Amino acid sequence: MAAPCRCGRGALPLLLISLSAAYLTYTALLSSRSLLPLPTASFPGATANRRVASGGTARGSGQRAFHTAVTASGSLYNTWQCRVMYYWFKRAREASGGGGAEMGGFTRILHSGKPDAFVEEIPTFVADPLPAGTDQGYVVLNRPWAFVQWLQKADIQEEYILMAEPDHLIVKPIPNLSRDGRSAAFPFFYIEPKKYENVLRKFFPEHEGPITKIDPIGNSPVIARKESLARIAPTWMNISIAMKKDPETDKAFGWVLEMYAYAVASALHGVGNILHKDFMIQPPWDLEIGDAFIIHYTYGCDYDMKGKLTYGKVGEWRFDKRSYDSKPPPRNLPLPPNGVPQSVVTLVKMVNEATANIPNWDSYAAE
Repeated sequence: MAAPCRCGRGALPLLLISLSAAYLTYTALLSSRSLLPLPTASFPGATANRRVASGGTARGSGQRAFHTAVTASGSLYNTWQCRVMYYWFKRAREASGGGGAEMGGFTRILHSGKPDAFVEEIPTFVADPLPAGTDQGYVVLNRPWAFVQWLQKADIQEEYILMAEPDHLIVKPIPNLSRDGRSAAFPFFYIEPKKYENVLRKFFPEHEGPITKIDPIGNSPVIARKESLARIAPTWMNISIAMKKDPETDKAFGWVLEMYAYAVASALHGVGNILHKDFMIQPPWDLEIGDAFIIHYTYGCDYDMKGKLTYGKVGEWRFDKRSYDSKPPPRNLPLPPNGVPQSVVTLVKMVNEATANIPNWDSYAAE
């Protein structure tokens, strides 16, 4: 059984959650032309006595072991994905052949501010959410703030961190892909720093170097040194909030705003990234598993009964995580029809295996 979450709650001092004191504003960005991490005392609601489930004994070996961390809001939608993700994390880490030797502990960073019913099942650190209204309905803004708290308060034994997401399925053991002080990251085709150079120069001024220093990445999946991430995370938080407050930037980046913020923060701190296209695949666009380590099921998969993709139109057969925002998927989902790509078939089989083996899945689904 995973170690339970143990948290000490402290009141949110009103003075500490004043946005004018806690965050870099857009005006400050323009005047200073640079971003620096905020001092610890400025972070809203940090509790000195916060304790954490460490994820059990670190299993990774050697100095290159990494700790896997996943942020979650505590919604039912996030929770069922975390349960499935943690099942496959354990399978990969315990895989025969020693491939998971560098996979260490696991933590779900729960930024709801309170424990839930699954802290006994999944090693969990409870983080405070941003002050009400700060995320402006963009809940992902809580992710960098949650990482700031975890990195400051948790006893993380490993020297590296893998930042992952609830909708990641680990297909096989993941080695530490980072090298020579550089992080390992997945390149996203829709993160285009050159295209948005005029917008990004508000946060990455010209004296910092060419815009090509900003890699086409998000914060996940990324394997980074713990020390590097501890420097990046506060800046990532500051830039995310500043971008959201700037109408031009918010409109340009939309739902990937926080990903751009991480890429900028990494560049500002001089942390380069080794880009691994095989880090993960994203069905239905990626057809085969190939050498990938992760399946990211962010896109809906819609097909007719002849196995033809009907993307943009609800298919006769479909798997879309958004279909299960108010209740978890049932056990034994129907498999895709013949002709559907291997990546989609594997995705559904992995979800089915996880739900078949996770205790109390049916009773949870009935709630």
